[in-house]
Amino acid sequence: MRMRKKKYLEERLNNVSDILFTAETADRNFKTAVLSKEYIDFDSWFGRKAPYMLEIGCGKGGFAAEFALKNPDINLIAVEKDANVIVSACETARLAGIKNLRFIKSNAEYLPKYISDGVIERIFLNFSCPFPKNKYASHRLTHRRFLEIYKALMTPGAEIHQKTDNAKFFEFSIEQLTGFGFALKNVSLDLHASGFEGNIETEYERRFASQGLPIYRLEAYTRKERESD
Repeated sequence: MRMRKKKYLEERLNNVSDILFTAETADRNFKTAVLSKEYIDFDSWFGRKAPYMLEIGCGKGGFAAEFALKNPDINLIAVEKDANVIVSACETARLAGIKNLRFIKSNAEYLPKYISDGVIERIFLNFSCPFPKNKYASHRLTHRRFLEIYKALMTPGAEIHQKTDNAKFFEFSIEQLTGFGFALKNVSLDLHASGFEGNIETEYERRFASQGLPIYRLEAYTRKERESD
């Protein structure tokens, strides 16, 4: 069911427009849309130069806000396609006074239009929609077509960190990542029982964990780049 449009949504979006970039293009074919570049000047937007990290599918922004606060030396870009959802994330960041967090309202397919190659040092994929039906596999954010996008945006040695509650989606992600040339580390089949330190829970994660469901997590990196160090 589609979420009902929030009351005063346009006004609320306008109130956070200094920390929110709304991707707009008349071309609905992302393959052709991304050919015309409109790169965001992130150094100017953040007011400083710092390592850039990216969360795709930030939801209401709980993870993004906490991660940015705990890591003041990085700049975090949080992406969400739903205006109803991202406005809450922006308002959370504004209320907390977080200076190193910005938002993009966009589908992941269009990111190469706005983010230049080789600038992202880490990508977070937290509880992305698993699209359980096989016919929708290409919509999963760890499908090869998305990995091609990420790889272009990433710096040498950059990483992808994924968390999910869906075992089949996790298996699919491992197959796609390793098949695309990524190596894996810190793979966990039950994150909360693993003793992993520094985990930041998302809204979904707290819900699933409270139900006794295991949380799956991995970190992926490009094998060739790491082994040549």
